Order: sequence, then C-alpha cells, then structure tokens
Amino acid sequence: MSEAIESIKNWVIRGKRKEAVEETRRALAAGVDPAAIMKDGLIAAMSAVGQKYSSGEFFLPQMMIAARAMTEVLPVITPHLVGKAAQKRGKAVIGTVAGDFHDIGKNIVKMMMEGAGYEVVDLGVDVPADRFVDAVRKESPDFVLMSALITLTMESMRKTVEALNAAGVRSAVRIGVGGAPLTSKFAQEIGADFYSPDAYECVETCNRLTH
Repeated sequence: MSEAIESIKNWVIRGKRKEAVEETRRALAAGVDPAAIMKDGLIAAMSAVGQKYSSGEFFLPQMMIAARAMTEVLPVITPHLVGKAAQKRGKAVIGTVAGDFHDIGKNIVKMMMEGAGYEVVDLGVDVPADRFVDAVRKESPDFVLMSALITLTMESMRKTVEALNAAGVRSAVRIGVGGAPLTSKFAQEIGADFYSPDAYECVETCNRLTH
C-alpha cells in the first residue's frame, strides 16, 4: 500500500474530513489508482472503524465522525472511478431494506458499481419489499442489491426475496445482500444469490456473474 493511501485511511479513521479530502486530491493528482484509494483507503478505513466499534475501542459518535469524513471524500474520487468504466456492464437496483436508515455502505457500493460500468437505480433507505418489486418490473435490472446494518432488519431481506418470488420476477434477477450482521449462511437461507462482505467484493461478484 502506498504512503498516500495509508495516510487517507488514517485520516478517515480519525474523522479528519479536511485532511482526508486534501490527501485524496494530492494522491489523485500524483496518479495513484482511484480504485486502490477506494479499496485500500476508504473501505479499509471503515472496516477498521467497524472493528474498533465492535471491540469497544470506538463508540457511535466516533464511528459517525469517521463515516462523515469518508462521505466527503466520495465526491472527490467518484468522477475518477466513473471515468475508468469503459462500457456499461448491466443494471442494478440497490436499497437499504425496510426499517433500516443506514446508507453509508449502500452509497459506497453504488459508487463502486457505477465506477465499474453499471447503471445503478438507488431506492434509498427504509425500502419496503413492494418497492423493490416495482423497481424490478420497471427497470428490468440484472441485480437487486440489498443492505442492512442492524440485526432487526435482516428479516426485511427475507420478506423482499419472498415478495420477488410471489410477484414472479425473482428468476429475472440475481440478488446480492450485504451489511455488518450478515453472513453467507444467512444469504443462502433467505434465497439470495450471494453475500458480499464489502463493496469491492460485491462489484467483483457482479462482474463474474455478468460474464
């Protein structure tokens, strides 16, 4: 990992928004790969923050400060990622499931999918099952990507898969799920096609499935 990416990662972990943005701009100007900044800088930073939160080293305010730092870096790096996409790979509908209002992970996935050449329809947060169904009917996507950050909303994913089945549109899409409390086992149990532990893996999985 380059020194610049390590610096970006550390600034985000510490929640230093101005420093993180400035370091990102310098790195891009110096020719550092934007995908590497995303994967090894921003995603790695939020993974580290999540681990610190789980271990009790960080509390919610520190996690939110780090998340705000990351979200300020996103507009700086997004044009560079989108510019690297040579062709459209497909379309994805994405949303945070009903009862869950967290959007940081979803937004990272959206940005990375767009950067990889996908058209992304973002349904936002607290998305009920019927809105996913309507979006599949209207948009005819290749993928439905669902996010949940709290355990209580995981069942909303199951209900969404069931709703897609009941509507007769399940077979037309690949369903991917992600979020801190999820596992591959849970994804299999609810009938999803895949689980991704982070945004980078989500894009890689979608790429494999579109070939």
